[in-house]
Amino acid sequence: MSVLTNPSLLLLRNSEALTGKSILVVNFVQDGFLTELKRLNPQSKVTAFSYNHANGEFAKNTKDVDVHVSHTIPGNDYDLVILYYPKSKPELLMALDNIRSAITDDAEVLVVGENKSGVKSIEKQLAGKAEFSNKIDSAKHCVLYSFAEISKHPHFDITTYHKKFVVNVADTEFTAISVPGVFNHGSLDIGTKVLLENAPTIKQGKVLDFGCGAGLIATFLGLHNPALEFVCSDVSALATYATQQTLKLNNINGEALLSDGLKSINGKFDLIISNPPFHTGIATDYTVAETFLANAKQHLTKLGKLNIVANSFLKYPPILETQFESYQTVFKNNKFAVYSS
Repeated sequence: MSVLTNPSLLLLRNSEALTGKSILVVNFVQDGFLTELKRLNPQSKVTAFSYNHANGEFAKNTKDVDVHVSHTIPGNDYDLVILYYPKSKPELLMALDNIRSAITDDAEVLVVGENKSGVKSIEKQLAGKAEFSNKIDSAKHCVLYSFAEISKHPHFDITTYHKKFVVNVADTEFTAISVPGVFNHGSLDIGTKVLLENAPTIKQGKVLDFGCGAGLIATFLGLHNPALEFVCSDVSALATYATQQTLKLNNINGEALLSDGLKSINGKFDLIISNPPFHTGIATDYTVAETFLANAKQHLTKLGKLNIVANSFLKYPPILETQFESYQTVFKNNKFAVYSS
C-alpha cells in the first residue's frame, strides 16, 4: 500500500463514515486511500474524479475503482461524496455546485483538508446549502467535516463558469476564456506577458505550448502567424478545456492534450514555448524543471528552439547549460528572465 497522506489517515480512522452504495471521491491524492476505500466497500460502486491528469494516471490501475479525469463529474447517483479540499477557492465553489448536481436526495458529503488549506471555511461555503453539518474529527493538522440534507444543484453546466477577458500585450489584443482552477484565472500573468513581449519569430511549423493554462501563448503566436500548428499541453483538465475554448474563439489551429510533463507528447516541434510551473510549494524544487528540460530536447527538430520564462532568482542557467550546451538570455530584469536554447 502507498504511504497515506494525513487527510487520508484522518478519513480512514473514521472508517464507519466511509460507506455507501455509490461513492464519489473528488480531488483525490496520490496515495493508497482509494484501495483502502474499496476494501471497506467491496460491493459498492467507487468512482474517483480529478481535474489533475497526473493523479488520474496514478490511480487508474486501482482495482475496481472507476477513475475519471475531466472538467465535469460524470453520473448523478452518488450517495456518499468524499472531497479533498482544493487550494483554489473558485475551483472549490465550482466543484461544490458540480457535486450538488450529481448526488442523490439523501447523500452525505465528507470534506477533508489540512488546516492551512482553508478547509475550516467549508461550513461557511456550504451555508444555506446543507441543513446538517458536523465537524467529525481533527488530527495531524487536518479536519474532517460531514454535511447532509444538501440542496441539489438543478443542472451543472461549466459554460456558466466561463470568464471572458481581454488580453492586450505587445500591440496584440484578443479575447480569452478561462474557468475556475486555471492558472491565473481570468487575467494575463506578468511572467507570460514578459514571455510574449519577447516571443521568437516563427512563421511556420509546429509549436508546443507546454503548461498552456488558458491557451494565451498559442493564441498570441497564432494570431501573428496563422500558418503555425499548435499542440497545447497541461496536467489540468480545466486548463485544456479553457485552452480549447480560447483557440476556438480566435480561430487558431491547435489541439489541447492532457499530459503529466511531456509523457503524453509525441513528435518533434520547431518551437517549445512555456511559462512552466517550476516553482512548487514553499521550497524551490528543480526536479520538474530538470525533467522538462531534459526531455524537451528530444521533442525539438534539428533547428528547433526552446523558449521559457522564469523568475530571475531561479538557477536555470546551469540546467540549460547541462541539457543544451548553450543558451541565450533574451530578456532579464529583477523579476523575470526569458531564456532561449
